[in-house]
Amino acid sequence: MNTRKDSTSSNSGSSTATWEKRFHTPYLHAVRPATGDPHTALVIENHRDGVKGRLLTTHAGNTGLSDILPIAVSFESFLSPDGHWVVSLDDGGGSEVGGLLARSVDGAEVVPLTPDREPYVIRGVEFSADGSTLLATIVDDEGFHLLSIPAHPWGEAKVIWSSQNEAWYGHISADANLVSVDSTDHNPGWRRTAVTVVDARTGEEIAVCNDMSDGGPVRAVRFSPLQGDDRLLLSTEKSGFARPALWSPATGERVDYPLPALNGEVLALDWAPEHSQILLLHIDEGIHRLLLLDTTDGSVSTVRQGTGSYAVPDVAAEFAYSAQSYLGQDGEVYVFEQSWSRPPTLIGIDADGRTSVVIEPPDLPEGSPLSSELVTSADGTPVQVWWAIPCGEVRGTILSIHGGPNLVTPDHYSPQAQAWLEEGFAFASLNYRGSVTFGREFREGFWTGYGDREIADIRAVMDRLRQLGVADPASSFVTGASYGGHLTLLSMGRLPQYFAGGFAVVAMADWATAFEEMNAALRPVWEKVLANGTLSFDDACAKFSATSYVDEVRGSVVLFQGARDSRTPPAQARKYVEKLQASGGDVSIEWFDAGHSPMGMAIEHEWLERELEYVALTESSTRWSDHP
Repeated sequence: MNTRKDSTSSNSGSSTATWEKRFHTPYLHAVRPATGDPHTALVIENHRDGVKGRLLTTHAGNTGLSDILPIAVSFESFLSPDGHWVVSLDDGGGSEVGGLLARSVDGAEVVPLTPDREPYVIRGVEFSADGSTLLATIVDDEGFHLLSIPAHPWGEAKVIWSSQNEAWYGHISADANLVSVDSTDHNPGWRRTAVTVVDARTGEEIAVCNDMSDGGPVRAVRFSPLQGDDRLLLSTEKSGFARPALWSPATGERVDYPLPALNGEVLALDWAPEHSQILLLHIDEGIHRLLLLDTTDGSVSTVRQGTGSYAVPDVAAEFAYSAQSYLGQDGEVYVFEQSWSRPPTLIGIDADGRTSVVIEPPDLPEGSPLSSELVTSADGTPVQVWWAIPCGEVRGTILSIHGGPNLVTPDHYSPQAQAWLEEGFAFASLNYRGSVTFGREFREGFWTGYGDREIADIRAVMDRLRQLGVADPASSFVTGASYGGHLTLLSMGRLPQYFAGGFAVVAMADWATAFEEMNAALRPVWEKVLANGTLSFDDACAKFSATSYVDEVRGSVVLFQGARDSRTPPAQARKYVEKLQASGGDVSIEWFDAGHSPMGMAIEHEWLERELEYVALTESSTRWSDHP
C-alpha cells in the first residue's frame, strides 16, 4: 500500500502547501520535433496563465532552449521543418472549430492558411519532410477531407481527397508526392480503419492496406523520412493487439513484426530507416517500456523501463499522441518521461547508451507514487486502476475517470492527484472498457453497451477500494472530464449508493440534445455508434444519457461547463441541471468562458479549490446548491 509523502502543509489551504505550488509551477507538456529535422523541436509548456512555447535545438551534441516565444501557442501547435513557423488552429478561444494560422517564431508575420474556407475541425496535421507542403485532415459539414497547403512559400489550400465516412490522421511522404489517411470507407460506421494512399497531385487512389479479413484495423504512423522511400510505418492488430509493420503502397511489399514474446500492446512511435530502427512503446497491463526494434533482424532491445510513462495517446485531436518519445537523426532516442510522482522531463540516450537530461523537470518535491492493480469486473474482464492511500486519517475517496473514451490514464504527472492525496483523500484513477493500450476488444468495449460495461467497471473498482479500507459512500466522490464527465453523471444516477458527490467537467449529459450543437467531426461518429446496437437510436440516447437517471441521484453534483464547447455543448448541460433540479436534486453549474479544454493551470487550480469547498459542504451536511 502506498502512502503519501509529507508536505509542507496538509489540510490547511495554505498557499505554501506543496500541492498549491504545483499549480503555480510551469511544467513540460510536450516536445514536438519538426518533420524532417528532429533536432529542432517545439517545446510546449503548461503555465499558470496558459500555454507557452520555446524552441529546442540539439544539433551536434549541443542543446539550446530558447526563451518563451512571443506568439500564441496551444497544446496542439507544431513547427515547420525550417523552424520558422508555428502552426495552430485559430478557433476563437477554444471551440475547436476554426482555421489554421501560421505565425513566425519571432512574431513578425501571421498568415491565415485557409482564409476562404468555412470553419472546420482538425483531425491530423503534418508537414512533408522536404518542407514544401502542409497536409491537414479536416472535418466540416460536408465530410472528411485531406487539405494540401503549399508551404514554401505559403500558397492556396487544395482538397485532394474527401469522404463522407470517418477518416483521421493524414500523413505525407518526404517528397510530398503521396499522402495516406486512416479511412473507414471499407467499413462505414465503425472505427476500424484501413490505410488509403493517394497521389498528392491528382487525388488518384494508389493502394489500400486493409487488415479486416485478418482480424483488425490498420493505421499509418508515418512515411519514411527519406527522399524516394515511399514506405509507411503501420500499426496493425491482427492478433487483437497492436504490432508494427512496414508497407510499400507502390509494390505492396509488407513486413510484419508480430513479436510473439511480448504480451500486450506494442505501439510504433517513430522510425529511422537510415539506422534500421523503429521506436516502440510496449504496454502490458498499463505499464510502459520503451523499446528499439532492429528492422534488419527483428531483434528488440530495451531503451527505458520502470521510470514512468513515455507517451500519452490522444484521440479526436491533431496528433495521435499529445506527447511522445521520438528518434533523432544520429541514432539517439529522446525519451519523454513522467510519472505520478515526477513532472515530465526530456531525456536523451545516444547510440552508445549514454544518458543525459535535455530538459530538466521543475524543482518540486517528489510526489506520491500510485500503485497499479487489475480489478475483475462483473463479467470477468480485468480493468486497471491506479490508486494510493494517504497516511493518517482518510477524509474520503476520489475516483477519477478519464475522457475519450478512447484515451487512457498512464503513469503521469497530475497536480490534481497529488492535491487530493495531500488533503487526506484516497485517490484512484480507472482505465475502464473503452480505454486504449489494452487491446482491441477492450478498446471497443464501450460499443453497443450504452454505458453498462463502464458502470460495471466503476462498481468493481469501488468495491475493491472498500476492501482496501476506503470508499465510504458518505465521503466518496467521482470526477472526470468530457466522456469521464459523462461517466461521472451516469455514476451519480446508476450507482447512487457509492458516491456522496460528483464533479463533472465538460460532461456529456444528454446525447439527443447534444447532437443539435455538436461539431461536425464528432456528430456522425457518435450517431453511428448509438445506432449500431440492439436499441433504436432514440432508445440508445435515452439509456446512455445521465438525464434519464436524475430521479435516482442521491448525492450532490456540480458541472463545470465551457460556454463555447463544441464537443459537449452548453444546451445539454443546462438540460441536465434543469431536470435534476426539477427532481429535487442538489445540483450546481459553474460556467467558464472557453471551449472543451481551457488552457493554463489557473483554471485547474480554481476547480480543485472549488471541489474542496464542495467536499467541505458535504462534511458539514450542507447542500451544494444552497451555498453561493
